Amino acid sequence: MAGQHFIKNIDFAKVVELAALVDYQEGRVVSRTLAQGKPVSLTLFAFDKGEEISAHSSPGDAMVYILDGESEITIGEEKFIVKKGEAIVMPNGIPHGLVAKERFKMLLIVIFSLG
Repeated sequence: MAGQHFIKNIDFAKVVELAALVDYQEGRVVSRTLAQGKPVSLTLFAFDKGEEISAHSSPGDAMVYILDGESEITIGEEKFIVKKGEAIVMPNGIPHGLVAKERFKMLLIVIFSLG
């Protein structure tokens, strides 16, 4: 399928710094979708301090990789501090959420079942 692209909003055949693709905005969560659908979704986020995503569950397994700053991530009843260069996996069906204790950027990868 030459010519058909499955990744969007990013240059092809060019070295890029992922954290530079989303900018912080005061009082906001900024996102940039790189791929959306089954079996995978890739989204970059920039969270201003104090912003959050409330607890929810997903039909896919989600992995967060912190590109800048740090976040407090809750999975079930457990809280984790995840910092730049670290990742955490949130299993499907388990409520999870996050809070920006300081500004941070992340890459969210969600893997869905094809069944």
